[in-house]
Amino acid sequence: MQNKRDVRNVKAISIVTHCYNEEGNAYSMYLSIKNIFKELPQYNYEHIFIDNCSTDKTAKILKEIAQEDKNVKVIVNVRNFGPARSGCHALFQASGDAIIALACDFQDPPDLIPQFIQKWEEGYKIVYGQKLTSEENRLMFFVRTIYYKLIKFFASVDQLEHVTGFGLYDKSVIEMFRWIDDPNPYLRATIAELGYEVCLIQYVQQKRQAGKSSYNLFRYIDTAINGMINSSRAPLRIATFTGFVMSFLSMIIAFIYLIMKLLYWNSFTLGIAPIIIGMFFLGSIQIAFIGIIGEYIGAILERVIRRPLIVEKERLNFDKDNLESEMVSKHEERVEEYK
Repeated sequence: MQNKRDVRNVKAISIVTHCYNEEGNAYSMYLSIKNIFKELPQYNYEHIFIDNCSTDKTAKILKEIAQEDKNVKVIVNVRNFGPARSGCHALFQASGDAIIALACDFQDPPDLIPQFIQKWEEGYKIVYGQKLTSEENRLMFFVRTIYYKLIKFFASVDQLEHVTGFGLYDKSVIEMFRWIDDPNPYLRATIAELGYEVCLIQYVQQKRQAGKSSYNLFRYIDTAINGMINSSRAPLRIATFTGFVMSFLSMIIAFIYLIMKLLYWNSFTLGIAPIIIGMFFLGSIQIAFIGIIGEYIGAILERVIRRPLIVEKERLNFDKDNLESEMVSKHEERVEEYK
């Protein structure tokens, strides 16, 4: 009985790894985490892999690992729901006292895990890895830097630069995220909004160990827009301010044209070029700002529809009773909310 009590009192750490077409990295990541926790025997751990409907052998490799090692838990999605939604769902499935989010491509070094845990033991609820430099393309790193500075400039609360979400979250923080129930989560902005004290550990981002990133230009743009919408209302205010300024300027120009025409009726010709240029200019401004408003309306629509973060195809090594209890609890919460 004494041994059982001791085991129950041991703190547990959950490692959450999002995967999409990572057949070259999945097994190496598993071994890396396993070796790290061999050096941390004072902690229990679980390693949750969530596969976002990979088109290669990633899911097969993960299932084979889960069959051999019960510390490894696997979730396979029915389709690709995107890294933000998929990764957040995996965080909610973790049972540890602290949860560490870690990508599968080895760009974020697993070797920082002991430092994360140490800072957590010192009392920090959130410990983030912050990129000091990167071995990726210099142009891409420069573009990221500009983006982070823009977010920081426009946001209503201070934002962290070169923080991707790689780090440790106390279970109380994850429970807060669960309560917020954001259908399109952007954790970095939420952390800043909630005001948690964050410990930063700087590191040099490495190149991918194997494979090729699935991110393309459109996904980067989508992530950037999502970040701006979740962290700031400045685009809406810019649209409003620009509308007032353009209206004022249009009135001034119209008044000048009227005076010039009255003073020089026979010699002053309005011409069609200024009219066409003005129409296209004002039209483009209107379309751009309608698009901005549409992005915010789309975010509202996602909250109203209340779709699940992801839909699972299968899961391995999870306690079925705990899963059913969680689903019932979630259903009861929504029933109470709609009463």
